Amino acid sequence: MNIKRAHVLLPEDLLREIDALVGPRGRSSFLVETARHEVRRQKLLHFLESKDPAWKDKDKDHPELAGGAAAWVRKLRAESEARGARRQKSQKRARVQTARAH
Repeated sequence: MNIKRAHVLLPEDLLREIDALVGPRGRSSFLVETARHEVRRQKLLHFLESKDPAWKDKDKDHPELAGGAAAWVRKLRAESEARGARRQKSQKRARVQTARAH
């Protein structure tokens, strides 16, 4: 990531509050994190106020939903259940092996 220096003026009382929270060595990272958070918030607010649809082209932007949302959810649930069954088998094998070892 490229970093560029920026000269920023802050009120003295705000700088003291920031320093009390993160210390003088933590100012930059605190301000970067805070600015990123606010940029995300402003973008979200701008999006929520716009009339543009969230998904412009369902097939292009979300090909997993081409068969319909219900089919996609059923597929996810089946995959999750299969993982759970495999995990239970693995845990059962581990318990059996532990019991045999003792």
